[in-house]
Amino acid sequence: RTNWKCFLSLVSGSRSSKTFKPKKNIPEGSHQYELLKHAEATLGSGNLRQAVMLPEGEDLNEWIAVNTVDFFNQINMLYGTITEFCTEASCLVMSAGPRYEYHWADGTNIKKPIKCSAPKYIDYLMTWVQDQLDDETLFPSKIGVPFPKNFMSVAKTILKRLFRVYAHIYHQHFDSVMRLQEEAHLNTSFKHFIFFVQEFNLIDRRELAPLQELIEKLGSKDR
Repeated sequence: RTNWKCFLSLVSGSRSSKTFKPKKNIPEGSHQYELLKHAEATLGSGNLRQAVMLPEGEDLNEWIAVNTVDFFNQINMLYGTITEFCTEASCLVMSAGPRYEYHWADGTNIKKPIKCSAPKYIDYLMTWVQDQLDDETLFPSKIGVPFPKNFMSVAKTILKRLFRVYAHIYHQHFDSVMRLQEEAHLNTSFKHFIFFVQEFNLIDRRELAPLQELIEKLGSKDR
């Protein structure tokens, strides 16, 4: 995994408006890479409910880890396409519609929640997620290295925060997504994300409230 970290330090110095954070690569040949390939193959079948299920005989933590990395990459890419529309001027606060506003705190560097613009909030959020994914004690990439006892609570926090980026894109930038003709890609990514967190009960229902109508619509189409 050292090759990831070299790659990250190289790319993080040259951020363009199109790429937000470096893509997180799962090392080829590793068991996690095989799991990712399995996930991609089952996604190709078109049955998302089935695609998110834990493959027989696999470790739940590892399955959640692989998918969390994948969702980070997907959201990273989706947000990267609309960064020019998400500015300090257009998005003075991090919101998901008029009723939901998010303030940033990570519990270590920023203990008391701060009000900040959406691009600043998302920068904090994605940097924080990236730091968690880079931590070998939290997300071990080597076979046989156990996941820590607090892994599930960390994964839940990561997914809860990644959801907020989807919520912001849908509420504040869906017109830009439509203009870029990316709505099908966004909807498929979000549906996959929601089915996954529902399958393993990873995000509290209250947290999903900003997109509740959309979630119900996506779910009803699939019954």
